[in-house]
Amino acid sequence: MTIAWVLGSGGLLGTAMCRVLRREGTERFFPDERFSWVDGLGLDNQIAAAVKAFASRVEPPGPWQIYWAAGVGTMGSAREAMASETRALTQLLRLLESEPRLMSAPGAIAFASSAGAIYAGTKDAVITEHTSPAPTTTYAREKLLQEGMIRAFALANPKSAALLARISTIYGPGQAAGKQQGLLTHIARCILRNQPIQIYVPYDTIRDYIAVDDAAAGIVNALNLLSRSPRATVIKIIASERPTTIAEIVSVFRRLARRAPRIVTSASKLSELYSRRVQFRSVALPECAKASRQSLLVGISQLMAAERSAFVQSRTSSTAFRNS
Repeated sequence: MTIAWVLGSGGLLGTAMCRVLRREGTERFFPDERFSWVDGLGLDNQIAAAVKAFASRVEPPGPWQIYWAAGVGTMGSAREAMASETRALTQLLRLLESEPRLMSAPGAIAFASSAGAIYAGTKDAVITEHTSPAPTTTYAREKLLQEGMIRAFALANPKSAALLARISTIYGPGQAAGKQQGLLTHIARCILRNQPIQIYVPYDTIRDYIAVDDAAAGIVNALNLLSRSPRATVIKIIASERPTTIAEIVSVFRRLARRAPRIVTSASKLSELYSRRVQFRSVALPECAKASRQSLLVGISQLMAAERSAFVQSRTSSTAFRNS
C-alpha cells in the first residue's frame, strides 16, 4: 500500500491534500512533532527524526509519496525567509537519499508552488507548461531553484519521480489569518466584520481562482499517474482555467452578502509584480482526466459560510471569556 507524507499538512493546501488522500484510502504519515519553520536547528532535528520515522513505515516494494506544501513564503517574502525554506528542502532531500529503505522502493514527490508568481512577468496571453518562467520576485526565483532541486533528486534516483505543480490562485475555508495572501478570504472576513476591503489592483485584473479541494485532487491524481514512470519529472499547471476579473469577484460577494462591499482601492508595491491578466491552460499529462471544477459561486458561498461560523464562534468564545 502507498504511504504518503504531506509536509505542510496544517495549511490550506496541505489539509485539502490530506482529505483527498484519506478519501482514496491512502495511508498517511504524520511526524510526532509539528515542524517549527522559524527555528533552523530545531527544524533540522525535526526533519531528521521525521524522515527516519517515515522510512520505517515504508514496506518495500510498496511505494511512497511526499507532498511538499510547506513553508511560510509569500510574494513579498525577503530573501532570508525564502533561503531558510530552501535549506529545509535541501535537508529533506539529503536525508531521503540516505535511507536505503526509501531508495529501494518506488517513490514520488509533488512540489507545490505559485503559477502566478513563476509566470508573473510573462507576456503570453495564455500560459501553458511551454511558457518560459518569468519571475519578478525573490519568492518566485527561489521556488524555481527549489524545483531544480526536486528535478535533480528524481534524476539521480532511478526509482523516483517528481511532479512540479504550479498552482493558480487557490481559495477555501481555513486560510491562515496572519498570512498576507488570499483575496477571497480577505473580502469575506471584511464583509462579516463590516470593515473596508483593501484592493491593490484594478477591477479589470484577471485571475484564475481554483477551490483548494479541486487543486489538491488535481495534484494527487497527477502524482498517482506519474508514479508509474520512475525518474520522470513533469511540470503541470493546476488551475480552474476559468479567467475571472476582480469586478466579477466583487459582484459574487455582493450577491451572496446582499449588500455592496465597502471597497477601498489603493496602490501597492506588490501590485506591480503581478501580471494584470492571467489565463492558464494545462497541456501536460493530458491522460490525467480533468475533474469537474467547483463553480466560483458555490466556492465563495462555502467560504462565506465557513468564515461566518468561525466569526460567530470567536465572538462567542470572547464573550464567554469576558464573563468568566
